Amino acid sequence: MAASSGSLRSACSPGAGMAGKRPRGSGVAVLLDREPAAPAPCCPHGPALLFVKISQGKEEGRRFFACSACRDRKDCNFFQWEDEKVSEARISARKESNQSRLPSLYKQFALLPQSKRRLCQGCQQLLLPDEWGKHSTHEVLKDISMAQLKKPSQLLLPLENKKTNAQYLFADRSCQFLLDLIIALGFRRVLCVGTPRLHELIHFKASQEQKPHVESLLLDIDFRYAQFYTEEDFCHYNMFNHYFFGGEAAREVCRKFLHQNKGEGIIMVTDPPFGGLVEALAFGFQKLIAMWRERQEEELSVFWIFPYYFESRILEFFPSFSMLDYQVDYDNHALYKHGKTGRKQSPVRIFTNLSPSFVEVLQPQMFLRFCSLCQRYVTWSHCSTCNRCALPGHNCESINVGCFICGAMGHKRSGCPNLSVTKRKNKLKLGAAKRACVKHTGASRKKMKKKNILSH
Repeated sequence: MAASSGSLRSACSPGAGMAGKRPRGSGVAVLLDREPAAPAPCCPHGPALLFVKISQGKEEGRRFFACSACRDRKDCNFFQWEDEKVSEARISARKESNQSRLPSLYKQFALLPQSKRRLCQGCQQLLLPDEWGKHSTHEVLKDISMAQLKKPSQLLLPLENKKTNAQYLFADRSCQFLLDLIIALGFRRVLCVGTPRLHELIHFKASQEQKPHVESLLLDIDFRYAQFYTEEDFCHYNMFNHYFFGGEAAREVCRKFLHQNKGEGIIMVTDPPFGGLVEALAFGFQKLIAMWRERQEEELSVFWIFPYYFESRILEFFPSFSMLDYQVDYDNHALYKHGKTGRKQSPVRIFTNLSPSFVEVLQPQMFLRFCSLCQRYVTWSHCSTCNRCALPGHNCESINVGCFICGAMGHKRSGCPNLSVTKRKNKLKLGAAKRACVKHTGASRKKMKKKNILSH
């Protein structure tokens, strides 16, 4: 049983949802609170998201669909105008292409003797004996033990595209800390959204019959994990558009897990790609929270693991969240490793809707001190000017990173809608006058130089 909501949760009210969030500044915005003219088309990563170009806070040009998971067209080149008419033949071809990229499940693999368990390292898939011939020219790992099967993240090569799947895996230190914290707070079920190594650790300890018993369900876009877990332990899932690739059956597995024990004693832990759209992530997480709230009136407990410099964006969608000072480390990230092998301290933190003061349950392990003003355990010192705990030697003026004219976030002075047209014209005229002056000066100097040469 988790600790009561009164002792753990922040006093702030939960987020009001995605509706009403107006795009600001210039660039490309995702339209999550608006229904498209027709059902969203699908790419290999599920239903696409609707986007539009924004200029001065206003929509400009045609709306279009693009991949929800990949921000780089090199990773997924799907593109379709919202009002574009697509032929049935093209839709059918898309379905076949998308289906061909989905994995096969190898439930029989664990039943094989160790001498017949093989993994194709090039194709990143487990092989049954009748498939060995197709991979005879590939590099194959043989004699896979049951212990190795229980740690798939050490068998599979990490996907390291930070904008799409970014499998920077928790260091053992951070993974164990998260599990210890979850257990200390009384949670006994963990919804692991994009946290395969935490899911792996929970299952490994369960197989060793270690107490207390903790259950977990992994939702992840990496379909390779389907080879190592049953449908009850893993759902192929895209967190950017809340899409279950397994359809209603997979959705029901997630719903059943959330509602188990009347929805009590569960926490969601998520570690999204750092280059992902915060708006889309928040939209997907709110869908999962809404699924849990079908049986509960309170807010689902959440650990969202993300870099600290996204704090303002996360709080925009989840005002009740606060950031913990614990540094989350990764095994396969050159910068964010713990100790001497890492080039800098990890900027990755835990954002949660639980009260920051609850961290005292593991305070000795975190080497933190308690700030009575902030009512939380911290690694930094309290700054009276900023009225918060901050890095020693920080610039107090650096807090205001919004527009110089209106102070709003999302755009700079040059793109401020409050900057009058007259001022813009004057600015352009001044620039043109300066260029003309420079040009005239240059011509005069050339003429003078020519005159001096002729006079000699």
